[in-house]
Amino acid sequence: MASTTSTPRVSKRRIRADGTNDNRVRGLRWWIELGWRHVLALALIVICVLPLLYIVSASLNPSGHLTGSNQLFRRLSFQNYADLLPEGFGTWMVNSLVISTSTAIGTVLMGAAAAYAFSRFRFRGRRASLTTLFILQMFPQMLAFVAIFLVLLSLGDVIPVLGLNSHLALIAVYLGGALGINTFLMYGFFNTVPRELDEAAKIDGATHAQIFWRIIVRLVTPILIVVGLLSFIGTYSDFIIARVVLQRPDQFTLAIGLYNWGSDERTAPWGLFAAGAVIAAIPVVALFLYLQRYVVSGLTAGSVKG
Repeated sequence: MASTTSTPRVSKRRIRADGTNDNRVRGLRWWIELGWRHVLALALIVICVLPLLYIVSASLNPSGHLTGSNQLFRRLSFQNYADLLPEGFGTWMVNSLVISTSTAIGTVLMGAAAAYAFSRFRFRGRRASLTTLFILQMFPQMLAFVAIFLVLLSLGDVIPVLGLNSHLALIAVYLGGALGINTFLMYGFFNTVPRELDEAAKIDGATHAQIFWRIIVRLVTPILIVVGLLSFIGTYSDFIIARVVLQRPDQFTLAIGLYNWGSDERTAPWGLFAAGAVIAAIPVVALFLYLQRYVVSGLTAGSVKG
């Protein structure tokens, strides 16, 4: 009979010269390079998600007290959501959406037109105008709320639609404050579009308006979406300027209406406040998620040649 010899198994674990396990060294290196990032990201997610869960739990608590919402989702009821409409929440929601949407569209149109003029045209006072816009954007708009109030108070005697308690006046104030920063933001993006496209279009007989609407606007769509999104979010959540301009409850925006609910901590309907905050956040989240693909595609479009 042939004798069989058994060969000893070779361990897959590699032992370094100093006696340490190579797999252990790799694991330690992974923790030093990447592992701590995962732990930090998980901690930040928990910190961000817990307040959201608390607000949702408080909105579903029929007692209406924040102290009773320490235990998340202990009591579930949609009564607070049902009580929002009779309290005027629907009117405030519509006012905020109308003002924010109008401001976003106007900001994009005005900023794009101004940025195109500064980027493509060479005229006297161009550099001085850019410098003036750069200086004005360093001062927050809220510093001028006293002057805004006095101007609208006097303007309302002449043109009532542009006075206090007017949504159109509030939109005009927002447009004036956002023109400087948005023009500078778009101006840098417009300069990345080659001028050869303009010259080729002019040879074919295109006017400046046709070049702007049919060529330039399509190429700078990502920055237009970013500016519109930031403008919508900023005006949707603004409180100071809106509170100065709007005085009547039927003209209030969401920020003013929710503030009035929570102004008195002892008798504030915190359940309604939490429910209103949850619903108020839905348009912003939905809009951001819908436009995120355009923003990401625009940021990565120029990273590869071809």
